[in-house]
Amino acid sequence: MDALFSFPNPVNEKAARAVASLVLIVCVIALATGAQWLLVALALGFLARVLTGPSLSPFGLLATKAIAPRLGEPRYVAGPPKRFAQGIGLTLTTLGAVLAVGLGIGPAGDAVLVAMIVATALESVFGLCLGCGLFGVLMRTGLVPEETCAACANFSPRLQSAP
Repeated sequence: MDALFSFPNPVNEKAARAVASLVLIVCVIALATGAQWLLVALALGFLARVLTGPSLSPFGLLATKAIAPRLGEPRYVAGPPKRFAQGIGLTLTTLGAVLAVGLGIGPAGDAVLVAMIVATALESVFGLCLGCGLFGVLMRTGLVPEETCAACANFSPRLQSAP
């Protein structure tokens, strides 16, 4: 049971970017069609990934089992910042679902979808994870203890591994 409710560390960045691409596609569809109920499905997906990594997430399974293996050798990054980023996605999509679907405040749902489109496009296209960057800032300010992720103390792991 502990294995089910765990998050991988390290994480294949290619799989993370594939998940971001899938979320981006759903957000664009939801915004373009007005299908704000998709925020509920997105929130459930984020919940699954926060709690279990890719184990119970359809997008996580598709990304790790089918998409990332076709993108070449894995590129590993620290897991805790990615889990934190998934938590931010969970918070935003849950807020959007409650406001848009639960309370009928459509413009709030659209605003959340736009924010998600920006964040997931940055992650999937450019490899820039806003949640991971915020995690690094929180570590540097001491709000996230260093023992949470010793490999994360530096804001940019890519710069560490660069020659």
